[in-house]
Amino acid sequence: MKVATMVLAALVAGVAMADKVMMKSGAVLIGKIGVVEDGKLKFASDDFGDMQIPTDLIFGLENAVQKPVALSEIEVVVPQKEPETWHGSINGAFTASRGNSYKNDFSLLAAVNRRWEHDRFKANFGYYYTETSSVITKQREKSQDRWELEAQHDHFWTEKFYHYENGRIEGDDIADLIYRLKLGVGLGYQWLDKTELATGKWSFNQEAGLAWVKNCYEVNPGVDESYAAFRYAHHLQYLPNWAENVEGFHNLEYMPEICDFENFTVKSDVGFTTKLVKDFDLLMKIEWDYNSRPSGERKKHDMRYIVGLGYKW
Repeated sequence: MKVATMVLAALVAGVAMADKVMMKSGAVLIGKIGVVEDGKLKFASDDFGDMQIPTDLIFGLENAVQKPVALSEIEVVVPQKEPETWHGSINGAFTASRGNSYKNDFSLLAAVNRRWEHDRFKANFGYYYTETSSVITKQREKSQDRWELEAQHDHFWTEKFYHYENGRIEGDDIADLIYRLKLGVGLGYQWLDKTELATGKWSFNQEAGLAWVKNCYEVNPGVDESYAAFRYAHHLQYLPNWAENVEGFHNLEYMPEICDFENFTVKSDVGFTTKLVKDFDLLMKIEWDYNSRPSGERKKHDMRYIVGLGYKW
């Protein structure tokens, strides 16, 4: 009996020396109070282990000496935000061959972006050129001469919801496209923003809106037209936790004419970059463009495979 009394007294003393969290539901948790981070109290419960308790569910706290504690007295951990600065990259690739065949193949890709508290801006530029000939033809011909420039501004009304304005102008000499101009507005939702999941950090957003499109071709004046279009786009970025210096990405944009859904364009790419040394990286990606109404007898789709070296900041 005496031994049982001593054990009970030791247990009571242990509880008395522990911190307590009183929940609004009436439950009381025993353990060790930690810090407040992202609106949650870190608490090491004697019964349930490590926990993160939303502060709006807590009625009161007591420390080990039975003294009431205010949440304002608990250490608050403030997440460190990424500094507001410009980021960007520039990648180039060049292939040359001489002998029985002659080829010059060149591509240049550049991008800049910046994120503020409520705004985000990004711009991209691309140029692609290919010239070929052989000992048989002995005449150099361009098989690719394409450029594009686009920019977009996003304004966030909440942490995830935003509206955007964007524009793109592009030209393709091989497709007889002098220029195609697109201007658009719409809404977007940032489902994930470098969110830590089991496989790594993910970013994913979707956009929907309206756009005005103007085509200008060298031939086939029938498609030299301007029209209103719907726009859907999504953007995916993946930083795997098994490869620190690898970044995967995928982008898609679909734009059908409002009055004629058989007239539409699609732009898509998928690929990855990986760090080589310091701020220099390797880029590998596939780009796919589709135009349901090309000029003359040109094909409706273009596919590009790009491998390049670049600099990122």
